[in-house]
Amino acid sequence: MFDLRPMMRVIGYMLITLGGAMLIPALFDFASDDPDWRGFLLSSALTLFAGLALYLAGGGAPAQNAALNLRQTFLLTVVSWIVVAAFAALPFYFAKVHLNATNPFFESVSGFSTTGSTVIVGLDSAGRGTLLWRGLLQWAGGIGIIVTAIAVMPMLQVGGMQLFHTESSDISEIKLLPRIGQMARTIGLIYLGISFACALSYWLGGMTAFEAVVNMMGTVSTGGFATSDKSFMLWDSPVIEAAAILFMFVGALPLMLFWPLLRGKPGPLLGDSQVRAFTAITVVAIGMLTLFQLAEGINTDWRAFRYAAFNTVSAITGTGFMNTDYGLWGPFATVFFIVFILLGGCSGSASCGLKIFRVQVLYLAVLKQVKRLIYPNGVFIAHYNNRPLSDAAISSVTGYMFLFFLTFIISGSILSATGLDMTTAFSAVASTLANAGPGMGAIVGPAGNYSTLDPLQIWILSINMLLGRLELLTIYVLFLPRFWRK
Repeated sequence: MFDLRPMMRVIGYMLITLGGAMLIPALFDFASDDPDWRGFLLSSALTLFAGLALYLAGGGAPAQNAALNLRQTFLLTVVSWIVVAAFAALPFYFAKVHLNATNPFFESVSGFSTTGSTVIVGLDSAGRGTLLWRGLLQWAGGIGIIVTAIAVMPMLQVGGMQLFHTESSDISEIKLLPRIGQMARTIGLIYLGISFACALSYWLGGMTAFEAVVNMMGTVSTGGFATSDKSFMLWDSPVIEAAAILFMFVGALPLMLFWPLLRGKPGPLLGDSQVRAFTAITVVAIGMLTLFQLAEGINTDWRAFRYAAFNTVSAITGTGFMNTDYGLWGPFATVFFIVFILLGGCSGSASCGLKIFRVQVLYLAVLKQVKRLIYPNGVFIAHYNNRPLSDAAISSVTGYMFLFFLTFIISGSILSATGLDMTTAFSAVASTLANAGPGMGAIVGPAGNYSTLDPLQIWILSINMLLGRLELLTIYVLFLPRFWRK
């Protein structure tokens, strides 16, 4: 029989934590005499009640050695994201930003998945509590994503993530809770340190303390929720932009590799295959976009490099900040940004997209196949990060890539059928499936948002954000009848 009690305990604990966190923006709004504090207080009460009910129904505190089987782990991963996002949407229903019945869930999912796509218009006049809540969702989502990517996904062997399986265990009985606790403590310390450094840099660069903290949350999580509709155009500061470039890039690197770096051992970080490839691709992409601007006369001075560096790093890390409207740069820019939005950052980071390691594995698989064609009797073993690359891992990556682009094509086609133009439809799908934020075109481009889309379009894109963040197969496997058989 399928035992739901362990999952109820975990989700209940998550909701209790979420409900408590809602009191933080409530205090900010109360202190500034903003009536939105009532909405946060009501949302907190509802969330705490639901969380406590689930927690008690599940049998109270999880045991230290509690184990979840494979089916429970898949189901818990998906259901917890949906339930937490649904309750996190409650403050948006009650806030003065005047969202319809559909949009609050979109905004919540966008925050927790660190996508950064928004349906809120008028951020400059929004309450401080609402801005802080958006930041908190991303910041918490960022660390949750990293823990999931390091502690859970490798054991589920989703999309080649088994390449990052660092310790042996029986996949049929995953000791998930203590594993997550151990990971979270280490990751939390590193994440807090990076967060403090980022916020301090923003404050020293000219942001107010509140702006520095909230925009930090959207930076280190590679989320991209800003405190202004103008994003980083508001400050027009090369110093602030340089800090953002640094911390967006850091946010897209494998966080666990910073631990040996802090202990004086930079080798694991600097020698990591995906880190080297990600750095090289980013540098080349910045050069390409700089030369494009110079050749087309878009920017003919040092601003060509400034805008190229900021917006390329923002796109490839999936953050979504902007310091200029690159949507006006023509077809090349449209293709450029969609490609790098889809590419994404490194595994083990808050960044999403296809991820660099999958592109590397696909390249190695193609190279191996070419060698077999030339030398039919040869034996070739591909290596990734100095480890043999199994055929199972290659198959997992190629299967994921196929499913990713199939989802991309189907979702884009459905959105086009609802009346959106091709650029808007497919760039919106690229941005939400890759958890990157803004798309391209006049509607969802860097100077626009998702507020004018109809409910069906919003739901499709909300599902895409969840699919992209949970590595697609984690959700799709739940729809297979054999998954539910004993």
